[in-house]
Amino acid sequence: MSALRREPSEVQRRAAAELITVPPVADELGQRFAAAGHELYLVGGSVRDALLRRPGALLSAGVDLADAREQDLDFATSAHPEQTLELLTGWAEATWTTGIAFGTIGAQRRGLRIEITTYRAEAYDRVSRNPIVQYGTRLDDDLARRDFTVNAMAFSVPGHEFVDPYGGLVDLAGKALRTPGAPADSFADDPLRMLRAARFAAQLRFDVDPAVRQAIVEMAADLGRITAERIRDELTKLLTGADPVAGLRLLVDTGLAETFLPELPALRMQIDEHAQHKDVYEHTLTVVNNAVRLEGADGPDFILRMAALMHDIGKPATKAIGADGGVSFHHHEVVGARMTRQRMKALKFPKDTIAQVSRLVALHLRFYGYGRGEWTDSAVRRYVTDAADLLPRLHKLVRSDCTTRNRRKAAGLARDYQALEDRIERIQAEEDLARVRPDLDGNAIMKLLDIPPGPAVGAAWKYLKELRLERGPLPPDEAEAELFRWAREHDIIT
Repeated sequence: MSALRREPSEVQRRAAAELITVPPVADELGQRFAAAGHELYLVGGSVRDALLRRPGALLSAGVDLADAREQDLDFATSAHPEQTLELLTGWAEATWTTGIAFGTIGAQRRGLRIEITTYRAEAYDRVSRNPIVQYGTRLDDDLARRDFTVNAMAFSVPGHEFVDPYGGLVDLAGKALRTPGAPADSFADDPLRMLRAARFAAQLRFDVDPAVRQAIVEMAADLGRITAERIRDELTKLLTGADPVAGLRLLVDTGLAETFLPELPALRMQIDEHAQHKDVYEHTLTVVNNAVRLEGADGPDFILRMAALMHDIGKPATKAIGADGGVSFHHHEVVGARMTRQRMKALKFPKDTIAQVSRLVALHLRFYGYGRGEWTDSAVRRYVTDAADLLPRLHKLVRSDCTTRNRRKAAGLARDYQALEDRIERIQAEEDLARVRPDLDGNAIMKLLDIPPGPAVGAAWKYLKELRLERGPLPPDEAEAELFRWAREHDIIT
């Protein structure tokens, strides 16, 4: 099915052009291409974001380009890659050709990263997501193969003409995600676009067109053609969007989540132990929203949001119904931490990111019971030590997990956690919990016991650290006495 044209009026085109501010670098480049007889257009997200007046948009008035060096300016051109590379020679401070097989040349000028891609009119093999590259001759054909109409607008340089053949401007105003042509054709060409729809729903708070949604439902399984790394990147952008829950709901409702995050839809209809929510799935989405709210100016925090998303995924596997009909999920935090590691590893997340998220999942339930007065100072020390540098995030996750509608119970939990934070602050001030170490270091242990480096020193160090957590700082003579007692019990000394 061919793309449907829905061009704006001349008045709309002029109004849109006034919202776009072109950096001098872009006009300089456009002049070089025009002098050589080639067209050059700004395309993609930078045009869209300028029209939306998103903060930090590269093509918005008043944006300091020095603060936008992590962003790229994307261009489409009638020039072929070899011609583009020739035009950049002597002008760009650096060029790279890693994408030349797909018609893309990268460059840098005055700290600004630029990517220039030859007009394309390719088909996809519909087995992988790799295009069979066919260079086009018309901008409209290039825009027709883009994912959504809001990303299929262009702005010429140096002419400053706004081009919108498929109604992206109208869809921006209506906050709608539509494809330039038939959704099924677009997603068959590149299934990643289905996941991008969920990401844009989260980032831009746009609604997905019913025809687009239906195509995703019918073709969700095709996402299996996409590499884990590409899915990971889209999921990360979705979770750090302005409204991650909107994107997550779309993933579950359309079946996309089943292909790469089946633990999320599995939470539906799993009644939680508080019996205050429709199911654990709805509770989880509420926790994610709460975490976003508690981030404040520090957000978006992917580690916190991912931990909020995964914190209860161990519940379906640990669900048990007691003789009295009560539902329990014993040790679901332990099972959930293991499942989190497995899922994030499958999605190719970095090891340190996996470790942080899974540790938060493992620790999120430990606070419950504090209000019963069972915690000693030793328990508080262990809580802080186990959380380590994740403690601020753990505070936010635990507070986010309180979603009960019972106001009295919610107020009680909030008081209990505030009391715990106050107690942590007091003990930290007294004992510097951030750097808990045994009262005797390895050198002192070897000297006192007259033993060489080896496993016995490590075992003694571990024992003294456990003692430090249990009893707090010990006077030197008491620490030494405990060391000698332990060493005699373990036949290290006589």
